[in-house]
Amino acid sequence: MAWAGNQTLISHFVLLGLFTHSPLHLFLFSVIVVMFLVALSGNGLMTLLIHVDSRLHSPMYFFLSWLSLMDLMLASTIIPRMAVDFLLGGSSISFAGCGLQILFFLTLLGDECFLLAFMAYDRYVAISNPLRYSAVMSRRVCWLMVAGSWLFGLVDGLIQAIFTLRFPYCGSQEIDHFFCEVPAVLKLACADTSLYKTMIYVCCVLMLLLPFSAISASYLRILVTVLHMHSAEGRRKALATCSSHMAVVSLFYGAAMVTYMRPQAYHSSQQDKVVSAFYTMITPMLNPLIYSLRNKEVTGALRKLLGRCACGRGQG
Repeated sequence: MAWAGNQTLISHFVLLGLFTHSPLHLFLFSVIVVMFLVALSGNGLMTLLIHVDSRLHSPMYFFLSWLSLMDLMLASTIIPRMAVDFLLGGSSISFAGCGLQILFFLTLLGDECFLLAFMAYDRYVAISNPLRYSAVMSRRVCWLMVAGSWLFGLVDGLIQAIFTLRFPYCGSQEIDHFFCEVPAVLKLACADTSLYKTMIYVCCVLMLLLPFSAISASYLRILVTVLHMHSAEGRRKALATCSSHMAVVSLFYGAAMVTYMRPQAYHSSQQDKVVSAFYTMITPMLNPLIYSLRNKEVTGALRKLLGRCACGRGQG
């Protein structure tokens, strides 16, 4: 251990968690475990359907398969650790473990920010310029967009994980959260973090507002195109293809903006935990449901897969 003035630097953190062992919290914990299982099965099934069904081999579903994978990884980064800590009554996490959690969480969060923007652009091209859609949204372009999403997210995650853990931490080890989220960790630093917090705030605003601006511009152009359509059926189909994505964007960006775009003075630990639970647990569960329930091609692919499974069992 090292020393900061006359205080010992701590070697690990203690996560206070989301729940106590009261009957109500036991019930809520059970609900979250069910939500996690739904998120795993829903996102895993969505990824499988897109992979095995040739009708879903288009840029829109290519992006959707990556969104499902990111949601699956995001939920798996947070919830299993929280569940184990709750069940075993232990919540100690090392500096390295905390850093990895920050890295994975912020990388996946940044990935989704940019991937949702690219998905909006994909819908804009499909509706506003359908004749050139296959040329503009080629496989190479789609892979570059996904790689760009991962790159932007990874850079953001690395920078924040490295700089957050470079501060000296002494005194209290208790993080008032259920995972290592940067604002909660920085409260324990025994150094002036005001400049760094300002830099994080600006960085998060840019990471959220730049993709959100691209999404807004894409949907504004889509709206203009739809209003100029003469066919009511064409307008209905165009809006239907965008409605699921708009619902996912609203859920994701709404929760992220509440967390990362509010000044620190307006944060409270309880509010932060509730909002973080929303986009680490609820959003990954809802995303595949939104896309599957509102999409005839996905439900058709699911019926086809179930039919194959039933035939296979019958032949066996």
